[in-house]
Amino acid sequence: MDLRNIAIIAHVDHGKTTLVDQLLKQSGAFRANQAVDERAMDSNDLERERGITIFAKPTSVLYKKTRINIVDTPGHADFGGEVERILSMVDGVVLLVDAAEGPMPQTKFVTSKALRLGLRPIVVLNKVDKPDAEPDRALNECFDLFASLDANDDQLDFPHMYASGRAGWADHDLEGPRKDLSALFDLIVNHVPAPKQLAHIDEDFRMLATTLGADPFVGRLLTGRVESGRLKVGQTVQALSRIGQKIEQFRVTRIQAFRGLSSQDIDEATAGDIVSLAGMSKATVADTICALAVEEPIEAQPIDPPTITVTFGINDSPLAGREGKKVQSRVIRERLMKEAESNVAIKVTDTPGGDAFEVAGRGELQMGVLIENMRREGFELSISRPQVLMREGDKGERLEPIEEVTIDVDDEYTGAVIEKITGPRRGDLVEMKPSGAGKTRIIAHVPSRGLIGYHGEFLTDTRGTGVLNRVFNSWAPHRGPIPGRRAGVLISMENGEAVAYALWNLEERGRMFLGAQAKVYTGMIIGEHSRDNDLEVNPLKGKKLTNVRASGTDEAVRLTTPITMSLEEAIAYIDDDELVEVTPQSIRLRKRYLDPHERKRMSKKD
Repeated sequence: MDLRNIAIIAHVDHGKTTLVDQLLKQSGAFRANQAVDERAMDSNDLERERGITIFAKPTSVLYKKTRINIVDTPGHADFGGEVERILSMVDGVVLLVDAAEGPMPQTKFVTSKALRLGLRPIVVLNKVDKPDAEPDRALNECFDLFASLDANDDQLDFPHMYASGRAGWADHDLEGPRKDLSALFDLIVNHVPAPKQLAHIDEDFRMLATTLGADPFVGRLLTGRVESGRLKVGQTVQALSRIGQKIEQFRVTRIQAFRGLSSQDIDEATAGDIVSLAGMSKATVADTICALAVEEPIEAQPIDPPTITVTFGINDSPLAGREGKKVQSRVIRERLMKEAESNVAIKVTDTPGGDAFEVAGRGELQMGVLIENMRREGFELSISRPQVLMREGDKGERLEPIEEVTIDVDDEYTGAVIEKITGPRRGDLVEMKPSGAGKTRIIAHVPSRGLIGYHGEFLTDTRGTGVLNRVFNSWAPHRGPIPGRRAGVLISMENGEAVAYALWNLEERGRMFLGAQAKVYTGMIIGEHSRDNDLEVNPLKGKKLTNVRASGTDEAVRLTTPITMSLEEAIAYIDDDELVEVTPQSIRLRKRYLDPHERKRMSKKD
């Protein structure tokens, strides 16, 4: 049987997962009457809620006499560690581009990785049935993008198609019959080469592990592409580290191949196929699983280094342990180490006290997803403000990460946006051009430090209509201080439950983060001060009762609706001397030092 391995790469929301749905349906992977969720590949709860792909997932379809292994990849650069490893498993990529938006920052990020590996992309201009679609402009922009990324002549001579993933058709011609996806299937079979590993089928077995999973019945599962040879269930193999050290020897208890949305047990894996193996206890991502005679490991793709770090600590507030079951530092450490093992873009280090752990990663979204997963598993944590990682240049100077930010915004808001990113946030304006229908596209290079906490402010400035995308661009000399949050906060000076009358009286001091009867404690942040200094207040102070009654004095207290923050908003909002308390049911803001005297003492030290 013929074999093809492809990855579908694209910017966020350009329709990767929807297209994979249609490829599965039209290849007969589902029964005619089978009930299938929309975006069937996004199986994780968080992926469904946020409408994004977080984990790369393989599937396979049978078209005529060819088995096509398809990998759906994440679009966010925060999950780029997944993309980088996945591309080394495939022989071709389908690059999906929204016909209205054209190539976007994450398109550039994943395409540069694919071109560097020598892959020849197929460009699919998706969503051509949108009213504002401009497929010819998008196609020209794709060519310009490939040229700017130093694509070779073969890569620049890319085939392209017009498609609507939602409607389930793809065609070489924009005015074509628009029936189904068979033209795309044919193009994949004819354009993507068969795995070159097929030529090494008679050699010793070798496979590079690219993703790590777990099955409640089978245990650890390592997924990768078989580089050479064959492997049967029950065979004894070894795992080698990147530098060739033997990690363990084990018997393969199970081999699973991807068929449609499920994985099936098979008896034998052959060169070129993408499979999952079970039976190992120590081997992990980037290790080589091979026959006992093999001594050289397979070279693994280098992974871009982390750019931000967040401190995960135990929850030591007065309300600790009331909502979550997993509160000890030992349990938190085990969970973080497990995450670092399967996600190579994350690095975990212990802090001297042992109660907190430095977690370095790619971005706020990646950290937000990890924290959200942990709170759903029953963890209680205290999270610090993200810090940007610096590195030292060749001449000993401090370098900081710079991100390329692409902003699509209504013309009337361009002034406010440019002023914010080029002023206090120390960004450089690279390009500004009209993007149709009264919108402007702004491209700027901004330090990662300047973007922490900016997204919420950006949505306010653009009345929720702006779209901001960012991707790591380069390391550059430190650009000087960037001002943090301007407003101070209101801090509770008492323990107990907030009283409506007290909150009502405090409204003239600022905006509240909580309502009446919410639990509060000394040192907890209950609102934002209208001035730039912090203010200690008493949210428990009830009304003094007397015998005298006068008309108008007993009017009902009407509180303004409090501001509720999402997890990412809370983490971006806090200052360096503050923490976010995260539990399965609550997100609270607090000062790092709850006692006011200790706070004063520590502020003098700084």
